Amino acid sequence: MGRNSGEFKIETEDLNVWFWNKHVVKGFSIGIRANCITAIMGPSGCGKTTLLRAFNRMNDMIEGSRTSGSVYLDGEDINSNRTDVVELRRRVGMVFQKPNPFPKSIYDNVAFGPRIHGVRDKRKLDEIVRFSLEEAALWDEVKDRLHESALRLSGGQQQRLCIARALAVAPEVILMDEPCSALDPISTSKIEELMRRLKRNYTVVLVTHNMQQAARVADYTAFMYLGELIEYGETSRIFERPEKELTERYITGRFG
Repeated sequence: MGRNSGEFKIETEDLNVWFWNKHVVKGFSIGIRANCITAIMGPSGCGKTTLLRAFNRMNDMIEGSRTSGSVYLDGEDINSNRTDVVELRRRVGMVFQKPNPFPKSIYDNVAFGPRIHGVRDKRKLDEIVRFSLEEAALWDEVKDRLHESALRLSGGQQQRLCIARALAVAPEVILMDEPCSALDPISTSKIEELMRRLKRNYTVVLVTHNMQQAARVADYTAFMYLGELIEYGETSRIFERPEKELTERYITGRFG
């Protein structure tokens, strides 16, 4: 059954995720606005990545996982039996913590998704590869090296390549799971600048344990603790005027 709130690109309602008997995400209800960057922050092990993976049903791939409650994408519940999960994951792409380029050429990494979705025309593939690399702010650095192995790129370039690979199938949402945690400060700065550009055309959801990063790039921030949503709102308010004592303690480092 759908709903038509219009205000939110993704909305969860009483979302729960278990792995075997461990209750990892607990009664989570949140609305993610389109064309914004929403950061989900909290200490390690609080369920951030599991929540992110619930937005495109990647938890389904983990043995022992079980989900209840609803996740709506444009008003349609993705947990419905009618959901085409392959199409869902095209619409809601994922960029992981560690860059994971395929052991293929730069070109073939980006063309991989479009080929799976049936694009065979060489000119069309060329257009998609160039567009995706430009969107990921990587084209100028690799345009003369497209047929070299992606594994020869630096870590920061590999992460931008993974973003280009996600963009190549024309997603609407990009999920980023601590995309800068393995990167140096200069590469981190490039990815953050890229996120700001991407939100013009995509909805970006960022999991981070780096509060400064959330403060720098996010329009909205959610603070999560032990599987629960503690506080959610505009980033400036969350950092300057948190309403919950737990949020304030986390932000000021008086935590634990």
